[in-house]
Amino acid sequence: MIGLLIMRTKYVIRQLVEKALDIKKLTPEIENEINSELTQLGHISDVDYEALELLMAEMDAGRIKLVPSWGY
Repeated sequence: MIGLLIMRTKYVIRQLVEKALDIKKLTPEIENEINSELTQLGHISDVDYEALELLMAEMDAGRIKLVPSWGY
């Protein structure tokens, strides 16, 4: 059971990036959650790093918008 919990929370940053990709927006809430995870972990996994690289590439290409809140 503990192993399952670890696997579910292991790639939280990737899950947050997937959320941003799904809605095609990077909200302050998602960005704050990503920053919080980075602060708590103190490091980043390869999976999470690749997810963040993808998010940045999608933003650079204009496919993901940085918005001030969920409503925009």
